Order: sequence, then C-alpha cells, then structure tokens
Amino acid sequence: MTGPRDRGHVMLAAATTVVLSGSCSFGMPRGATEQGEATFALWQQYMVAGVVVAAIVYGLIGWSVIRYRRRRGEDPEALGRQFREHRGLEIFYTAVPVLIVVVLFALAVRTGNEVDDVADDPDLQVHVEAFAWGWRFAYPDHDVVVLSESSGEGVTGPEMVLPLGATVRIVLTSNDVIHSFWVPGFLYKHDAIPGRTFEFDLTPTEVGTFSGECAEFCGLNHAFMTFSVRVVQPDEFDTWVDQHASEVTT
Repeated sequence: MTGPRDRGHVMLAAATTVVLSGSCSFGMPRGATEQGEATFALWQQYMVAGVVVAAIVYGLIGWSVIRYRRRRGEDPEALGRQFREHRGLEIFYTAVPVLIVVVLFALAVRTGNEVDDVADDPDLQVHVEAFAWGWRFAYPDHDVVVLSESSGEGVTGPEMVLPLGATVRIVLTSNDVIHSFWVPGFLYKHDAIPGRTFEFDLTPTEVGTFSGECAEFCGLNHAFMTFSVRVVQPDEFDTWVDQHASEVTT
C-alpha cells in the first residue's frame, strides 16, 4: 500500500511537472524575432503564474474535500465547525491576488515597451503599403519594390526578404481601408490605417520563410491578401538586392 509519505512524493512530483511544463510553449510559437521572443517570454511568465495559482486553488479544494468531508457516525445535518471572520486570512487572500495582478501588469508594460521600442539607426527600412487586396514592399535605400499580383484563389502573395539579425524598420500604411499586417511566426500584428503611418522594428533571429496575411476584414478578397517573409543570411540578402534593384518584383 502507498503510505502518506509516498503519496506526498507523488503529489510533489506531479506539481513540479506541471510547473515545469508551464515554462514550455504550450503550442505557442516562440517568435522568430527579438520582439517575438520578448512576447513569448511574457507568455511563459503568465503561464507559470497561472499554473501555480491553479495548483494552489485546486490543491486547497482537494484538501478541503478530504479533510472536512462528513464521516460515518456524524450527524448528517451537521455543518461542521464554523467561524465568522479571520482578518489576517482575509487580508492575505485579498492582498496576494492584487499583488499577482500588479506584477503581471508591470511585466506586460515592460514587454510592451520593449516590443514598441525603435532603434535610432535601423539597419534597413521597408515601406509596407496595404491595399485592396495586396501588398507593396519598398526598400527605399536599395531601390527595390515588391508588388502583389492581382489577388485571388491560388495566387501566391508577395515575398518580403529580410537579412538575419538586422534591425528592420517597417513603415506601415494603407491607401484605402483598414488592413492589418500579421506574421504569426513573429508574434506580431499591427493595423494599417489610411492616412496614418506607423513605424516599428523587427529583428529576425531565425532563417526561414514565415507566412503573413491581412488580419482585418477588408472586403471581397480579404482571404487571399497574403504574403510571406523570407529571412536569409546577410550575404544572400545583398545578392537578392543586386538582382532586383531598379525593378518592380511581383
């Protein structure tokens, strides 16, 4: 038979496994940019906090059910020992959740500021213009323009090429209605609003191709308003620029 000490060890091992699992991704991509990695780190902190709080709450519920269950021979109408107030306990279980919320809020603000921070001197600028229903990617410092074909089913969206490790300034706008620049693999989304220009930085940390799309319903062909971002080594990016300078690529 399993003794109380063995059961305690099993429960401790299970709790440890749950907490350690909270530091994993739980299906969320880790973010292929420095900004995405910061967002993923915040997700981990929130997940660990949630797992710990849930473990405590469910542990107390289980303990209460077992410890204060009605036993044989007891009056079925009895409610058990009651107490009306316990100021210390009430202050504790009020203060702890407030403290948790304050800490999580501070972490979120810090991460938001980190993600929104822009460099004084970015390595590359890409002007992104959204329109119904496509994209225009312009590299003003390299005289390269990538433009969508007419959107529709089966039409491949345009490709933005970025160098690995470079701080890329995205200058985003729309020329008709509200669109949204979304790259799930980067853990980043930003609305493109006509008449307004938004600037943000992306610093790719992984080589590969990442799908993107408009995440704001914008009309008939919204579902086909896709694009991709291909992150390459810096020397490969330089070769790509040399091949496409002074031309419009579709």
